[in-house]
Amino acid sequence: MAKLAQGAKYRGSIHNFPDFDPSQDADTLYNAMKGFGSDKEAILELITSRSNRQRQEICQNYKSLYGKDLIADLKYELTGKFERLIVGLMRPPAYSDAKEIKDAISGIGTDEKCLIEILASRTNEQIHQLVAAYKDAYERDLEADIIGDTSGHFQKMLVVLLQGTREEDDVVSEDLVQQDVQDLYEAGELKWGTDEAQFIYILGNRSKQHLRLVFDEYLKTTGKPIEASIRGELSGDFEKLMLATVKCIRSTPEYFAERLFKAMKGLGTRDNTLIRIMVSRSELDMLDIREIFRTKYEKSLYSMIKNDTSGEYKKTLLKLCGGDDDAAGKFFPEAAQVAYQMWELSAVARVEVKGTVHPAGDFNPDADAKALRKAMKGLGTDEGTIIDIITHRSNAQRQQIRQTFKSHFGRDLMADLKSELSGDLARLILGLMMPPAHYDAKQLKKAMEGAGTDEKALIEILATRTNAEIRAINEAYKEDYHKSLEDALSSDTSGHFRRILISLATGNREEGGEDRDRAREDAQEIADTTSGDRSSLETRFMTILCTRSYQHLRRVFQEFIKMTNYDVEHTIKKEMSGDVRDVFVAIVQSVKNKPLFFADKLYKSMKGAGTEEKTLTRIMVSRSEIDLLNIRQEFIEKYDKSLHQAIEGDTSGHFLKALLAVCGGED
Repeated sequence: MAKLAQGAKYRGSIHNFPDFDPSQDADTLYNAMKGFGSDKEAILELITSRSNRQRQEICQNYKSLYGKDLIADLKYELTGKFERLIVGLMRPPAYSDAKEIKDAISGIGTDEKCLIEILASRTNEQIHQLVAAYKDAYERDLEADIIGDTSGHFQKMLVVLLQGTREEDDVVSEDLVQQDVQDLYEAGELKWGTDEAQFIYILGNRSKQHLRLVFDEYLKTTGKPIEASIRGELSGDFEKLMLATVKCIRSTPEYFAERLFKAMKGLGTRDNTLIRIMVSRSELDMLDIREIFRTKYEKSLYSMIKNDTSGEYKKTLLKLCGGDDDAAGKFFPEAAQVAYQMWELSAVARVEVKGTVHPAGDFNPDADAKALRKAMKGLGTDEGTIIDIITHRSNAQRQQIRQTFKSHFGRDLMADLKSELSGDLARLILGLMMPPAHYDAKQLKKAMEGAGTDEKALIEILATRTNAEIRAINEAYKEDYHKSLEDALSSDTSGHFRRILISLATGNREEGGEDRDRAREDAQEIADTTSGDRSSLETRFMTILCTRSYQHLRRVFQEFIKMTNYDVEHTIKKEMSGDVRDVFVAIVQSVKNKPLFFADKLYKSMKGAGTEEKTLTRIMVSRSEIDLLNIRQEFIEKYDKSLHQAIEGDTSGHFLKALLAVCGGED
């Protein structure tokens, strides 16, 4: 088993076998591979129930007893992914890492993701052992091989990490923290071009404890997380390496939980990544990875492996995982504390929200009106000109263009656009031309028109808008449809769902800061899921979630975790159902991280067969001048591809061109 720091608690899933007899185990493995075929079940049962140190003793005894190499025999008898997994378990950790890196830089092309994962996540001691193991196994110098296979700033950072000289002192100098924040800021955000050497020096050498404080101070000083600056200033594999380094400094188990999730989500499984992580973390921090995985992805690592793999390969992975954490939203206490710390960090965050559409600097409404008229006059329509003008003007400027168009030509620009454009492009361009409150009012009206109600649209709009936005929507709805929004909601919805929507539609959410004593009382109020009936529980949730300020609710959610070891979102999903559950979850997600809420909605609108163009259009239009840049950042962080790429892969023609213009750039 891995050596523990003094006083540290063992967090691996594989333990020393209590009645260990290496000679007997060697004999069992020999018999399992003797004759025709092999007893794979016996092999996996034995190897996954012994620690790595014990496996090395088995290898030695196997050679002594039978004059044969156990790893060579396993390679001969087993095949495919199962063979790679079992053989990986049989190597000492440093030699396993050395083999992974050798494979990553051998042959045509380099597996940069493997290099990044290993070198960004290992401790100084593990790096030193890796370098020695590489030298011993391949009689080559690891640093020289990496230099020969990589280039540029990516290469320089890898070489820095290979030295294994990260500071390990937990005593942190506040002055040095402030100096590093200033140096990073000046090297990136404040500089024309980027001083990559500063990023490499600070992120490659400072202690984890020091850098965590640097990241906190960087957020307070600049209003943006260090990750956002790295994405904005760096690129390619170097950017990916620096982001991985930051993630491992913040939380190595969270980094691996994310890597495991991405290895199994979507079509196909990245088996090499899955094997490498399950082998390398099984005696280090697998329990922490499992807890964070359960917290972050609302499913257990065990269940995801079970659904994504098969045969002896699956059985072995599940043994390494060590247990199933799917207990209907219940967390380990440790995972609850991780979630609590994440909330503590979010409480001090002052992330600046930014849109992607800005006022045109050389704005001339007269010229724009004439250009639009020309684009729609005569045979055919010049969609390119229409898209270019409308997507590069702010909403306020578009209203000026509408007025100027009417003054010049005695025509309604909206009516002309409606006549000339069609389908998804028409919906997008006309949406951009409407004042935001009138656009939202129209979306709400459409959601309640005809047979059936689009509850998702009602929830998305009413659960995410500010008081000022809600009040403006109410006025616009009354003006455009001669009926109050409340009356429309009352006649089209029912029960608790109706009550929640009407409460949200009043726009009377408190706007002050947090009150810790009251937050504890509120958390207690919704934590008690046993008293009263379902109706009483929903009313208690409504009273708090629909009226308290966002800042106060963040504190309520923190207190809720402290009291119950549950996340409030999981409690809602467990205790409630249908539209009531969906609207409460939307409120919670919006309070936690509104850009991430919209990033999730955008991703879901484009994944799988077919695209939900109405959802895609509604979000792109409504968030374009508010926080679409932040949404883009959350999108690439969570889904490992940019919003620009997702739109490009899922839409086409003029609609695609207009969406990309609103998106505002490739990340």
